[in-house]
Formats: sequence, C-alpha cells, structure tokens
Amino acid sequence: MELNSDTIKKIRGLIVFTVVVVVAGFNYRRLVDVAAGLMHIAWPFILGAAIAFILNVPMRNIERHLTVFGESGRLRRPVSLVVTILLVTGGLFLVIFVVAPQLVKTFLNLQSSIPVFFAGVRDEAERIFASNPQILEYMNQMEVDWQEVFQNMAAFLKSGAGTMLNTTFSAAVSIVSGVSSFLIGFIFAIYILMQKETLGRQMKKVLEAFLPEPAVGRILDITALTERTFSNFLTGQCVEAVILGTMFFVALTVIRLPYALLIGVLIAFTALIPIFGAFVGLAVGVFLMLMVNSMDALVFTITFFVLQQIEGNLIYPYVVGNSVGLPSIWVLVAVTVGGSMMGIVGMLIFIPLCSVLYALLRDGVNARLGRKGRGAAVCETVCGPVCEEDADQGHQE
Repeated sequence: MELNSDTIKKIRGLIVFTVVVVVAGFNYRRLVDVAAGLMHIAWPFILGAAIAFILNVPMRNIERHLTVFGESGRLRRPVSLVVTILLVTGGLFLVIFVVAPQLVKTFLNLQSSIPVFFAGVRDEAERIFASNPQILEYMNQMEVDWQEVFQNMAAFLKSGAGTMLNTTFSAAVSIVSGVSSFLIGFIFAIYILMQKETLGRQMKKVLEAFLPEPAVGRILDITALTERTFSNFLTGQCVEAVILGTMFFVALTVIRLPYALLIGVLIAFTALIPIFGAFVGLAVGVFLMLMVNSMDALVFTITFFVLQQIEGNLIYPYVVGNSVGLPSIWVLVAVTVGGSMMGIVGMLIFIPLCSVLYALLRDGVNARLGRKGRGAAVCETVCGPVCEEDADQGHQE
C-alpha cells in the first residue's frame, strides 16, 4: 500500500476512531450519565420540534387555502398558525368535555353493575350445575363481600398514606418540570413555524459550508422524503381514526347499544395505533357491555368485526392507502418492533421511519443494479408493484 497523503489521513482517522471507541468503552457509565443530562436539557426543544411538525401538517393546508391576505401577505402565516392552534385545542377540549361526563357516568354505573354481574354469573352457574353438589358447593364459596373489599381498600390506602406524602413533593416537582418543558417547547414550536423558511435556508448554508455538494444534496433529499412520509402517515391515520370512530358511534347508536359515544371516541383514539389499536377499544367495549348484558357484548363484537372489514377494505386503502409506501408485512414488523422498544410512541414512529429506510434501501439497490446494466429488469422482479406505486406518487406530487 502506497503511503501517500490520502492513505496517511485514512490511517490517522482510523487510529483516532479506535481510540475514541476504546475510551468510550471504558467510560460508558459516565457517557450514559452525560447523555442523560444532555437529553434532559434538550428535551424541551425536541418536544417543540415534534409539536411544530405536527402543527405544520394542518397549518400548511390552511395557509395554502387562506388567499384573502394575498400570496405574500404578512398576516397569512400568523393567522394560519392561530387558526391551527384554535382547531387543535378546540378539538381536544371538545373531546374532553364530551367524554368526561360519559366516563363519570360509566364508572358510577360500573360501581353498581359489577356486583349485579357477578351475582348473575353465580345464579346462572347454580342453575346449570344444580345437579352436581360438589360444583354447587364450590360456587357458593365464591360469594364476594363487597363491604369487606372496600374496607380492605381503605386500609390499604391508609397504610400507604405516609408513602404518598413522601412522594408528593417529588410528584409536584415533576409536574412543574413537565409543564415548564411543554411551555418552552410550545414557544419554540411557534418560532419554528413562523420562521421555517429562514431556518431551512440557514441549515442549508451550514451544510454547504462544511460538507461536499453531493452529500448536501443527499441529506436534503432524505430530509424531504422523511418529512413527506411522516406527514402523509400522520394525516392518513388521523382522518382514518375520525372516520372509524364516527362509524362506531353511528352504528352503536342505531342498534341501541350502550356507551356509543364513549366507545366511539375510545376507538377513534386507539385506531391511531396501526393494526392493534382498535382491538384495545374492542376489549374495553366488550367489558363494558358485559356489565350490562352479555348479548350486547356479542352484538358489539360482531359489529366491530363487520365495521373493521368495511374500514379495512373500502376506506383505509383510499384514505391512507400506500401513503407510506411500505408493504403490509413490513408494517406488521415495524409495529411489533416499535411497540417492544418504545411502546405506543414506537408503534406510531416506526412505520414512517421504516418506510423511509425501505425507500432508501430500494433506491440504493436499484442504483447499484442500474450501474450493472440490470436495473430495470431486476427492479420489476424485486420491487414489483411498490416501484410502480412510488412512481405514481412521484407523478402526482
């Protein structure tokens, strides 16, 4: 190997990288502490960037259709931002004020329904197994003294009062810290939304100053792909959740099942989680229905699967469709891996993230095969309809 200047630079960089890795390995605990401290400092700004991205999706559409101030009116951006914040907060408050009374009413009903439910189960079991004395005797021993249960709960709460008092101060500090982080993040998000074009130009100048031009172009392409994929996914999931929740509310109201509004709102929120989300609403709905009537639970379960089929085959392909450009099997993998690593947030983030990685991998594979003179034929064989869908989306954009 010839020891020219480029080779010496590569060897020097490799030595520095090796030293950094070794030092980091011996001091990984301190590095983790430092990273946690930096994360705590940067958390309000990360939260603000996330809020800005979410608000930018409806704000961009509102600003596009807000032509009363002209194409370059100074009031166009502030008015669209204010309208977006009012719509989001108004929707949240509407859901809270509509659902909160229903929740209170539901819990009050459950307080009286649960003992009646277990008493009915016991009576039905006695009727079925009356011919078997051993089973009947066992069922009689299943009586629940609810007064004793509540007394035990009160004693437990009383014994844990000291612990609760000790943790009250730390809980108050956490609440104050969370509120302050949210306020700082919200102010930061407003600044980003008001100055997003200026910030974009500044970031581009920084990249052009320190990186070669091909790398800058590649970074900008990946950023645009990421923003487009996450925006399409967020818009599609929100619209699909609203439609699904409305369908359940109307259907349960028409067939006169209880808790129609509560279950409709619950399914709308849980449907934001792809694949598994709506089944959480199914479990809660079946439990609530069982406290009233077992036949209602059966009817609700049948209604759920009928509406799921309608939504999955007729509505979802047109509302969400292939907006993220990810095959169904990889959607399942993304939801599973994201849920196991980061919970509900991971389920929401990993689908568009995997879609971006999938698109980058596909483009890289096609580019390499294209340089070998086999790109077109292999792309059609390997990628199949996904390539055609991405091409159609590119033409539409």
